[in-house]
Amino acid sequence: MAEMNRKFKDSVFTYLFSDPKYMRELYLYLHPEDQDVTEAECKLVTTENILSVGQYNDLGIQVRDKLILLVEAQSTFSVNIPLRMLMYLAATYKEYATDHELSLYSTKAVAVPRAELYVVYTGTRDDVPDVLHLSDLCGGSGSVEVTVQVLRGGDNSILGQYVEFCQVADEQRTIHGLTRTAIQETMRICQEKDILVPFLTARRKEVIDIMEMLFSQEEVWEMTKKEIAREATNNRDNLYAELLKCLVPLGRINDLIIAASDKAKLTSLAREFGLEI
Repeated sequence: MAEMNRKFKDSVFTYLFSDPKYMRELYLYLHPEDQDVTEAECKLVTTENILSVGQYNDLGIQVRDKLILLVEAQSTFSVNIPLRMLMYLAATYKEYATDHELSLYSTKAVAVPRAELYVVYTGTRDDVPDVLHLSDLCGGSGSVEVTVQVLRGGDNSILGQYVEFCQVADEQRTIHGLTRTAIQETMRICQEKDILVPFLTARRKEVIDIMEMLFSQEEVWEMTKKEIAREATNNRDNLYAELLKCLVPLGRINDLIIAASDKAKLTSLAREFGLEI
């Protein structure tokens, strides 16, 4: 079962930059020197359904046969981003090798696009570094390094406007909760402030539908968390409470729901996180 997506902004992010026009704009934000690139040369390579989170990485873009961009958007910072990106990249390269019938065991070197990894951070923390390294999770050493650049917007570029959209949406959700009013106010304010106006005007219904659907999912998510926590307390079972703490930040609440009626799954999760059964 695919895990529900709790982050409506990230879904809008994927929807926005899956459009060839805005995909090209995002690429030019990162590579302004390549003005000759066309929309046709920017191909979506987002890998889906690799893990239980449904969509494995938020956005994958291949530019010609020379570059693969993997971009994730999040409002809650996680130090585990480089490890996730490594898995995204491995899955993307595997798919590329299959599609291009590359012989990985031949003596001749195969040609693959170089990779660039980014995370778009839309939260409010000031201590998020500009660059993240896989080696930071390995005590500063290891044979494999992954470098992820952190993007924050802060200008009127397509990426900057997306970050502004997120900030407006966060403010309105704080004021109005998970309601249609919060969505309508987000759209109105963005229109007034000239934030993503062409996109939100042309795709207004689709964006509202995405936001409404994921608002509903988030409500279910919150109720599920409370129910599991209540059950753990009532049964004086600390295992469920500890697993809840481990799984929620990873977006794996469905794993715990399954474990509630599946002893083998419960045992597997406990072992994964080093908890006593």
